[in-house]
Amino acid sequence: MHTLDQAPAFELQAHSIHSDGELSPADTVRAAAEAGVELLSLTDHDSVAGVNEALQAAAEVGIDLISGVEISVLDPAAKDIHVCGYLIDPDNHELLAQLQHSRADRERRAERMLDALTGLGWQVDPAPLERRAAEGLTIGRPHLAQAAFSHPANAARLAQEGLGTFSEFLVAYLIEGKPAFREREAPSVSEAVELIHGAGGLAVWAHPFWDVHSDGEVISTLERFRGVGMDGVEAFYVTHTGEQTELLVRHAAELGLLTTGSSDFHGPHHRQFNRFRAFQTHGHAANLGPLTR
Repeated sequence: MHTLDQAPAFELQAHSIHSDGELSPADTVRAAAEAGVELLSLTDHDSVAGVNEALQAAAEVGIDLISGVEISVLDPAAKDIHVCGYLIDPDNHELLAQLQHSRADRERRAERMLDALTGLGWQVDPAPLERRAAEGLTIGRPHLAQAAFSHPANAARLAQEGLGTFSEFLVAYLIEGKPAFREREAPSVSEAVELIHGAGGLAVWAHPFWDVHSDGEVISTLERFRGVGMDGVEAFYVTHTGEQTELLVRHAAELGLLTTGSSDFHGPHHRQFNRFRAFQTHGHAANLGPLTR
């Protein structure tokens, strides 16, 4: 394992309260700086609302920050593919319009999943969901899962079903194929790449092995994405094995793609993505290209 001093000093995916993160954009930046991060991107899901605050905080603490966003897309390879856009203009009208459409559908989808949970007999605490809505923040599956898991009326049933954390509840009820999961609307990969390029940015496939699980399918998907203009792949990721990293680095080089990496920080209390500099490069050099500025 890498020690903290040996860990990469770049983090090109992180989340704030403007999507499913725990901290404000400024506090996310400060947490990164305290962990020794030198190059950071805030990539909230379908939102650039925190970019300007993050840029100001980065200037105050003395680290480089790249404007970013993580766009949810629909693709035959998996139901939940994400594309990160870097060096984007956060005021680009076409990008903002698509992100607004995606967030609106996220809200409608959350309502559909909430209805499904209650239809299955679960009690859902409305207070935290109403607070997020009042603050203009998105409501995603983690928030729905937490609102159901924390309701006292569900305690006996949760114990009976062996669901000891809200993450286990989410996996049991709110992922693809589970009873309260509902489909969403989103752009295609080619549409997302076009949006990112139109906003002056670079498009990178995020955490490929998180969503697509076989080596062959990941590589064939990467080749297909390269064909529609993808600029890079997140080869270094907190859950990627050494073998997966090696595979991505090798094929990215053959395809002329950038290779980025992250710990996918969501906040200090997140079950899995709770600290910066938690990923490894497994002895490979990142190809960040223009992202190093």
